[in-house]
Amino acid sequence: MSTVSRFLTKFASLILCTLHCFDRVIFKGHLTMAAPSTLEMFVDYVLRVRRCHFIKVLAPQYSETLVRHAQAMARRAGRTYLYRTGSFKKDQWAERIIREQRIESGLVGILATQETCNSFTLVPGDKRPRFVCKPRQQRVLYYYFLDRQLGLIHVRLQTWAPFTLQVYVNGHNWLAQQLARLQLGFVLTGNAFTELDEPAKVQRQADRFARLDWATILTRYARRVNPLLRKELSWFTLRWVVDQAEFSTDLLFKSRTALAGLYEKLLAFANVTFTPQDVLRFLGRKMHGRFDGEVHTELKTDRLFGTRIKHRMRSNWLKMYDKFGLILRVETVINDAKAFAVYRKRYHHDGTSSQGYFPMNKEVGCLVQYQEHALACNRRYLDALAVVDDPAPAYQQLRQLTEPKTVAGRSYAGFNPARRDDVRLFAAVLAGDHIAQGFRNAHIRLKFFGAASAPNTRHSAAVGRLLKRLHNRQLLAKIPRTRRWRLTNDGRHLLSQAVQLYAQRWPELLAA
Repeated sequence: MSTVSRFLTKFASLILCTLHCFDRVIFKGHLTMAAPSTLEMFVDYVLRVRRCHFIKVLAPQYSETLVRHAQAMARRAGRTYLYRTGSFKKDQWAERIIREQRIESGLVGILATQETCNSFTLVPGDKRPRFVCKPRQQRVLYYYFLDRQLGLIHVRLQTWAPFTLQVYVNGHNWLAQQLARLQLGFVLTGNAFTELDEPAKVQRQADRFARLDWATILTRYARRVNPLLRKELSWFTLRWVVDQAEFSTDLLFKSRTALAGLYEKLLAFANVTFTPQDVLRFLGRKMHGRFDGEVHTELKTDRLFGTRIKHRMRSNWLKMYDKFGLILRVETVINDAKAFAVYRKRYHHDGTSSQGYFPMNKEVGCLVQYQEHALACNRRYLDALAVVDDPAPAYQQLRQLTEPKTVAGRSYAGFNPARRDDVRLFAAVLAGDHIAQGFRNAHIRLKFFGAASAPNTRHSAAVGRLLKRLHNRQLLAKIPRTRRWRLTNDGRHLLSQAVQLYAQRWPELLAA
């Protein structure tokens, strides 16, 4: 409860319970042959064959061995082996088989497809051909299992070197298996818990997911689907990493009516108010001049299940959406672990080590750190949304905009939140395309007066006076040693409130 105290405290009367849980987690298993130099050593000194012989003879044999193993495994278990190309919803296929064949555990089915994956090829070298990485069209096997501990999972296996493995696990499915084992009442619908009898016990179980012995669990499945690991490829070690992790915070509301009105306001506020600087802060980063990534917000209204907003920073992002009109879900998706810093020991190439804050690793043992950082991102996002639907009337908050302000004996006129030109100024200042690094007079002049005003000094002076009026109200701040401005926290909140109120009442005027 303490993790989202501000939001929960404000809307405690509407919320039944909260659950923090991993959602989709994708692990990848890499053999050490993934480096061309290591594969060359294996071919030259372990197999002791010509490199062209490995590509033309042994690699196709390995591929056939993996395919025949999959077919035999499906035949022994009495399950389906299906070769399919083109667009195909694999997870729905597996779920349909489970329902039709009433499968309770074990192998569900195996899919074989053609995909382009990273592999190797030979190119001319100084003395002999050498291996280089190159994508190759190859057969890929998808094994679907109904695990008594993990629920429905799939293991993806590339049939050509470097035989990369991918294991998909869903944290909500795993948690459902644990609750059933402990005989705790719950209702799981569409990857979300819509009813929980004992939320505190459920949360304690959910916290165990990151601390499981994932290396042992994943290696057991790897040896089950890839018989080459027992003999032909036993010379290599298998390294597991977290390729993608989704961590969700679910707020279960008492009724659909309770969430419907609030969710609309949350979406509108997040879409209008949150700037790239906010998104960086939510995802644990600070704004600085060396950041060269892309930060943007996307509001999607044409989803089958409702509206969703996504804030993306490079390959990591935050999402907010509702599930079945009952659950408000805030979800952090981590694809790039290096974007987060953790205090750990780092080993250097010269054999020494040092302690300090370094980029987070992708090793499966770091899943606890994934959980800590993702939970902190969710909390910061919900804390920022806690200002929505404040008990004080919105127009009361805008009073300081309308009243004159006296600074150093000089009076500066107020703004009119119902005047179209003033609201256009607020919208120009709030625009997200330049706020990441601040904005200059020219940015606002172009948005406010159009491109035709670029050389017009009279317009430049007019914009300067408008910015000065905002600055005197502490809604703008000057960036030191530059000619750029940035919004203050109060300014971002107050001006976005004005734009939002105007857009709700006169949308056609604002768009004109």
